[in-house]
Amino acid sequence: MPEARHAVDGVRPSAITVPRGDWPDALSFLVAHFPNITAHTWRQRFALHRVLDDNGQPLAADAPCREGLRLHYFREVADEPPALSAWRVVHRDAHLLVIDKPPFVPVTPAGRFVQQSLLVQLQREADIVDVAPLHRIDRLTAGLVMFSLRSDSRAHYQRLFANHAINKGYDALSATRVGDDFPRRRMSRLARGEPFFRRQEVKGQPNSETVIEVTERGARGTRFRLIPVTGRTHQLRVHMAALGAPLLNDPWYPDLLPPQDDNPDRPLQLVALSLTFTDPLTGATRFFESAYRCVF
Repeated sequence: MPEARHAVDGVRPSAITVPRGDWPDALSFLVAHFPNITAHTWRQRFALHRVLDDNGQPLAADAPCREGLRLHYFREVADEPPALSAWRVVHRDAHLLVIDKPPFVPVTPAGRFVQQSLLVQLQREADIVDVAPLHRIDRLTAGLVMFSLRSDSRAHYQRLFANHAINKGYDALSATRVGDDFPRRRMSRLARGEPFFRRQEVKGQPNSETVIEVTERGARGTRFRLIPVTGRTHQLRVHMAALGAPLLNDPWYPDLLPPQDDNPDRPLQLVALSLTFTDPLTGATRFFESAYRCVF
């Protein structure tokens, strides 16, 4: 389906493939699969042609629902919180876009954020149609995010991440004063925890690796340089908490704090500080650095 043609307010549709099961129609499947979205909301989306088939054609709520059917739907969030600060362009050429992202902004639509996600803002405000993130950083993390601007060269840059051929450096603060046994390398197996959005270390073959260096010691805590060898969800936050040096202002690790509004005066002290790699198209060495820094 030509996704750009079907974008609504800069948002491209999400997609889901119907698994094996017994649903009389498309509406019944979507209501069963997304229990937090009411049938009334889904009926409104069908009526507004916000649910499409794989050819981009609007579906009716009572359309037959069979295994393998691919549904495309537009996510909407009522009362979406506004972004607290703006992103800036660090670099742009014909193939690459590097953005310095503020904290509290998700890279892609997720949860209660759609229009305010970085990807949708780029599509809508910068009028960039063929844009795709090459990696992710957490919503609470500030710093560098790299995007591909052309589908014909995208795979070359994606392989940099798949082959661990890109060096990512993070600035991080912890209120913990650590010992002298650094630098250290943390390797562990990460899996889903409770609630579902958290991660935890479990027994088994390691699937995550982080190099941890101390760059500053002070009365208020320790500054670290974190170098993720792998890119698992919440990897740096979990690894630091497991070492007994949780990141300053982290609401999820090691303990899950009660939900609260984003506080610009207390951002997570983790910044995606630098990206270094050899450009697969030109052979040139690329180095990008964020303007953000962690602050006690």
